[in-house]
Parts: sequence; C-alpha cells; structure tokens
Amino acid sequence: MGYLRFLIDNRLFLLAGFLLTFTSSFGQTYFISLFAGEIKTAFGLSDGGWGGIYTIGTTLSAITMIWAGTLTDRFRVRQLSLVVMALLVFACVAMALVPNGFLLIFVIYALRLTGQGMLSQLGAVAMSRWFIAARGRALSISSMGFAVGQAILPVVFVGLLVTMNWRNLWLLAAMCIVVLIPIMQILLHQERTPQSMAGGNQSLGMGGVHWTRAQMLRHPLFYILIPLVIGPSAWGTALFFQQVHLTEVKGWSLVSYVALMPVYTVVSIGFTFFTGWAIDRFGVKWIVPFQMVPFGVSFLVLAYADTIFMAGIGLMIFGIGQGTQGTATSAFWAVFYGTRHLGAIKAAAAALMVFGSAIGPGITGAFIDYGIDFPDQMIPIALFYFGGALLAGLGVLRYQRDLPVTA
Repeated sequence: MGYLRFLIDNRLFLLAGFLLTFTSSFGQTYFISLFAGEIKTAFGLSDGGWGGIYTIGTTLSAITMIWAGTLTDRFRVRQLSLVVMALLVFACVAMALVPNGFLLIFVIYALRLTGQGMLSQLGAVAMSRWFIAARGRALSISSMGFAVGQAILPVVFVGLLVTMNWRNLWLLAAMCIVVLIPIMQILLHQERTPQSMAGGNQSLGMGGVHWTRAQMLRHPLFYILIPLVIGPSAWGTALFFQQVHLTEVKGWSLVSYVALMPVYTVVSIGFTFFTGWAIDRFGVKWIVPFQMVPFGVSFLVLAYADTIFMAGIGLMIFGIGQGTQGTATSAFWAVFYGTRHLGAIKAAAAALMVFGSAIGPGITGAFIDYGIDFPDQMIPIALFYFGGALLAGLGVLRYQRDLPVTA
C-alpha cells in the first residue's frame, strides 16, 4: 500500500495521532524553555535554580508515568485524551498564574506529565496498537506532530513574546488546546479500542509471546537499552532547555537561533518518513542501533560552531537523529515485546525518558553555575551518545535472533 492510499484509508486515526503529539508540545521542554529568561527574572532564579526546579517537577512526572502510562491498556484513547488534554489546559493556566518558585515545581510537574508524558504515550501506543504491517508508516506520520510543533510554536511564541507578557502567552496556549479537544473527540468517534485488538491482530514479541512489564524488567535487553532511551531525552532536552544560555555564550540572537527550527524540522520530518519506510521494509532491529550516532555528531558540530550557519548544520544533523529516534524507538517496544501489554511496557520506557528529560537540564544547569558553559559540556555528551549506540547495537544483535520470523 502506497503512502497516499494509506493516508486516505486511515486519515482519521492518523490525524488523531498527529494531534496528540502536536498537543504534547505545550508540555515539551523546547516550548517551556522559550520563557526561561522571563521565569528566571520573575522568580529570581539562577540557571542552576531553574534547572533544579525543572528537574524536580519532571522527575515527579516520571515517577507518576510508571502508573499513569498503564492506563492506555485499559481505556480508549478518546476517553484518555479528553481527560489529559483538559488537565494540560489547567496546567497552562496555572503557569500563567503561578506566584512563586515553590509552586512552580508543581506546575512543571503537571505540564510535563500531561504534555510530554501522557500525550506522547497516547500517540505512540495508539499507532503501535492500531497498525501492525504499516506500524512504521503510522508512527512516522503521527510523529510529525512533534516536528510541526517544534517548527511552528517557537517562532510564533518568541515573536509574540516581544509584545505580550509571558503569562498571557500561557493563557493563549491553554486556548489552543481547548480548540483541539473537540476536534480530537470527533476524529475518534469510532475508535479502534484496545479490547478490539485483543485477538489475532496483536503482534507477538521475542520468543513468540506477549511480554508483561515484569518479564521485560527481568530481561537484560531492557537495561542494555537504558542509555538509548535516556540519552536523546536527557541531552536533547538540555539542548532546547539551555537555548537561551547557548545563544548568549555563542553571541547569537535568540530570534536567529529559533528561526533555524523550521530547517531542523524539515530534516526531522524527512527522516521520520524515511525511518517509517525503512522499518516496514527492513525491520526495526536494523534501525535502532544507528539512531544515536547523529545525535553525537550534532553535539560535536554545535560545540565548535562559531556562526549561526554552523548552528543550522548542527541542528539539521540533530534532526536526523530526532526523526529516526521518534519512530524507531516506539516501534521497537511493540516488535520486541508484543502489543498486548504495550501500554505498561512503554510506560516504563516513558518513565525513563521523562526522567532523562529531568536530569538533563539539572545537570547542565549545575555545571553552568560552576562555570562550565553548555558548549563545553557537549563534547562528553557526544561521547555518551556514541557509547550508547555501541551498547544498543550489541544488545539488538544478541537478542534479535529471538524474534518471530515475521518481525
């Protein structure tokens, strides 16, 4: 089935997945960090203090995700998306009204849990469960919501930040989500439910069985892949979280740097589609080991970049990694562990991912306070990426032989 026919036949479900990932933008680091300067000024925070608050709030959301993520195995996406999107609206309003740094912890917690955590989880689990033979293509299309959000929202909101108070912009974000809620409900009026996929349509994991989360946590492969799960989240989050600091150190204007996001997004979208095709054609087991390499290369380029042009090159390479990782990792859990308990399994991975996004800003912010600028931190971070790629490759090479012959 070609992409066009696939899009037409499954347009409602694919658009729903796209909107879920797009709406998650309002709880993603790249969006929240746009207001870093205003937040630090409003509450008298240093880079380390702001990073610490972000780390605490995000860590709490990671812990909650271990339980909350399993709800995708029990409820329809239509029901869960209504609740989660409504909670994200309240979180955005809370950010507009938060009076002090202590309560800011809980606002960050709510934004990260509902946005980055649950809406991302809903989008990935829905696509992985609803589609089997075309899982790669479905995930690549739904993942475009992340890319489009990164391309559009920073440019729009940074532009508005020139003339509008930052708190009012969070009210605008809440209004955007309110508009999307009824659209999501209409799209999923006749949803494919988890229960309807409980029979032969579900795909099996290693050993020809449906793995439970407890079984996965007793298997070595999960622990081998921890750097692969945490790395892009931790250091990719730090890259966007520290974008104000990065531009100040490099002598670039924030507007010029943010204007590079559409270029990054185009590359990310291109490799999202390419990865989806490659997964359906060759299998996710041949894609996952390589997804960390572009991240490492991009951090090396950005570390030594002295012009905004070179920053653009670095972000384009980062987009290759982002486009590959966003699709391949989501497909990996379904292929290697089956789909019956996918919500619970992916909740564990999502908790690690969210935890990674918590420690990245905290660690980098603390080093900045100690006098080590973020560009100097990028070199050891690149080495982390390369080490994680090697480890993931060895793990997948060892355990891919246990997959069913159709995987």
